[in-house]
Amino acid sequence: MVAPRIAVIGAGIGGLTLGLALRARGIDAQIYERAGELREVGAAIALAANGTRILTRLGLGDELAAVSEVPTELIFRHWSDGRVLARHPVGAGYLERFGGSYWGIHRSDLQRVLCAAWGEPALHLSRGVEQLDTGPDGVRLRFADGTETTADVVVGADGVRSTVRSWVEPGSAPIYSGTSGFRGLAPMDALGSLPDPGAIQFWAGPGMHLLHYRIGPVVNFLAVVDGPARWNGLDATGPAAPGELASHFDGWHPAVLEMLHAVPQSPRWGLFTLPPLLRWSRDGVVLLGDAAHAMVPHHGQGANQTIEDAAVLAGCLADWVDGGAPGTHLDALDRYSRLRRARTRAVQRASWDTSAALHLPDGDQADARDARLRDLPAALAWIHGYDPRGCSGLLVNRSTG
Repeated sequence: MVAPRIAVIGAGIGGLTLGLALRARGIDAQIYERAGELREVGAAIALAANGTRILTRLGLGDELAAVSEVPTELIFRHWSDGRVLARHPVGAGYLERFGGSYWGIHRSDLQRVLCAAWGEPALHLSRGVEQLDTGPDGVRLRFADGTETTADVVVGADGVRSTVRSWVEPGSAPIYSGTSGFRGLAPMDALGSLPDPGAIQFWAGPGMHLLHYRIGPVVNFLAVVDGPARWNGLDATGPAAPGELASHFDGWHPAVLEMLHAVPQSPRWGLFTLPPLLRWSRDGVVLLGDAAHAMVPHHGQGANQTIEDAAVLAGCLADWVDGGAPGTHLDALDRYSRLRRARTRAVQRASWDTSAALHLPDGDQADARDARLRDLPAALAWIHGYDPRGCSGLLVNRSTG
């Protein structure tokens, strides 16, 4: 069979991982990125076992581990007195249970490793897609710089504000969750009152929560608050009055306030999700990652689900190219959609519900939540223990078997 022409739109985590996963199966792809240079927005990212297993199979494990931090524990704390609501070891026990590491890593480091592994020849910067058309020769892409290309398969890995999605399912748009976040990287030497600095921790309280974990000499944090009630447009960030973040957390534990005061207040980030799409593909054009299932970050699964998508899509296309799956490339894309739709919807729902649970006021409902948190590893096993190789023979490198 003649190898398909594959164009990946977006050189973020999903697009680059897909390119590497396809290459591991002997399939070439071209990646097109709107930006003139690759710069990841946001401070850091958590990679769980369902993501790190895939990246390790792609040969990136050692390099990523060298620039990552493994949390000592997962700890939930009470917002005002700091008492432990639940705690679970991570480290070796997590690796043994789920077959993959848990890493905290700068987004820029992850992007750098993925980009270096991919290389420059098949990466095309300053190529924003302006138009898609289908014809007998495939899907024609017209870019903002006036150039064009034609592909058999076009993958929209272009994020929550996806241009490609508007072609696959016109009118589908992200919706504001009613919550917003403030991000920061606080230096460790400014956090003298922080208990268990090596752990990934959630501080849960009425109407807001704080998540943080250490990455080298800094602690990455995301402070999430209810509101504002409305968000104008789809811009990632919005205005916040000076000192607004600290005022939200007035009365919280001293370690929380110490962290928030350790760095200048960031812009306010609107937290968006995407309603389930009626379809993920149309006439050889398919969606991946946030373009298909943007989710709020409270399970730390946005990037991990994108990495899973890349592995499953690469496997479906490879099975078709190798002759192991019947039909055409359109059937391969349909199979990918079927394999991913229910799982990503479930993770979206779980992430959404977590926000409300962490924002409960003290009382019976919070006590019931705390009891559930004590059994969290078992409750999360369906997420962290997932392996896409159960879907199809994915990521088998031809040179190593």
